[in-house]
Amino acid sequence: MSRATADKVRFYYVYILLCSDNKIYIGCTHDLKVRIEKHNKGYVNSTKNRLPIKLIAYFAFNDKYTAFNFEVYLKSGSGRAFIKKHLFSY
Repeated sequence: MSRATADKVRFYYVYILLCSDNKIYIGCTHDLKVRIEKHNKGYVNSTKNRLPIKLIAYFAFNDKYTAFNFEVYLKSGSGRAFIKKHLFSY
């Protein structure tokens, strides 16, 4: 892959946050750093009353539809079981 082609690759992230209430938040974004900053500053309604948040996992995809479908899966019953088994195995 040439450098010019590599520069055009865009990633989409599905991320999992652990909130202060010990519940998780699952989201999807194309700019993970900016999105986490927005959460931390209280700009995201779903988490603004659950601060502080902690990023516990993220998954990168080069296709936004795959990322969106994975987010939907993680929010399903089997997806939450996957999270519990693989991220909370304590």
